Amino acid sequence: MSKMKAVYGEDKGSYTAKLRTKSMILTIWFIFLTIVCLLPMYILIINATRSSTEIANGISFIPGTNLFKNIKKLFGDVNYNTVFNVWIGYRNSFFITAFSTIFTVFFSAMTAYGIHVYDFKLKEISYTVILLVMMVPMQVTSAGFVAFMLKLKLTDTYWPLILPAIAAPAVVYFMRSYMKSSFPLDIVEAARIDGCSEFRTFVSIAIPMMKPAIAVQAIFAFIASWNNFYTPNMILISSKFKQKTLPMMISAVQASDKFTDYGAIYLAIALSILPIVIIYIILSKFIIAGVALGGVKE
Repeated sequence: MSKMKAVYGEDKGSYTAKLRTKSMILTIWFIFLTIVCLLPMYILIINATRSSTEIANGISFIPGTNLFKNIKKLFGDVNYNTVFNVWIGYRNSFFITAFSTIFTVFFSAMTAYGIHVYDFKLKEISYTVILLVMMVPMQVTSAGFVAFMLKLKLTDTYWPLILPAIAAPAVVYFMRSYMKSSFPLDIVEAARIDGCSEFRTFVSIAIPMMKPAIAVQAIFAFIASWNNFYTPNMILISSKFKQKTLPMMISAVQASDKFTDYGAIYLAIALSILPIVIIYIILSKFIIAGVALGGVKE
């Protein structure tokens, strides 16, 4: 009996040691990944506080003393003001991005809900078509898209940048995958018995249960729309300054030979990613809640 206890104690101690080693390795690995992800952003912020000469001399992890000079140059220099205005850029980009994100997550969730909940003859074929559309890159259809917008006289407007967000095949695929694992159909049947309408069931029951998935896709949709330079550059043909999005302004600052102050340029780029960081901080709690919920099994 004492030998069995000794063997059992040794096995338990060995298992605990292996578990600790595995946890330590994973912790080190995740710390490394965190540093790799955050280091470019940290260097960007540091460079926004340095002078152009300091940036040209090499990378530094210590903040500089040129932040206020860079702010003064970016906001007060006439040359910069002709191509860059952060408030106009914020206004235009946020208008496009906010509506695009809302349309993307709402209509994609509705489509995924319809495919998951309802049974109809073309259900699988419809889902297959959605997946096939997901594989077609925007660059392939861009020429036809611009020609179509020219016929509709919608160029130099924001509608072609907002309305296509309704059709987001990749988001539909993610939403349906999430619903298959976390949305039981018994809840829908119970709501129908209680006299709840189909749309109210979707809004009052499905959307709250899909908050983690919606938060994840909202972050991705927001980032994709906010950083989108390709489509606005095609649609906003006249390139009116008051219509430009923030990525278009950043591209103009980087491409022009007039602007050689790298500190001011880095500051402009840092200001352009600030809303993305804020949105991620706001929605990250839903992602963490979704991960915690997914780890609990019945």
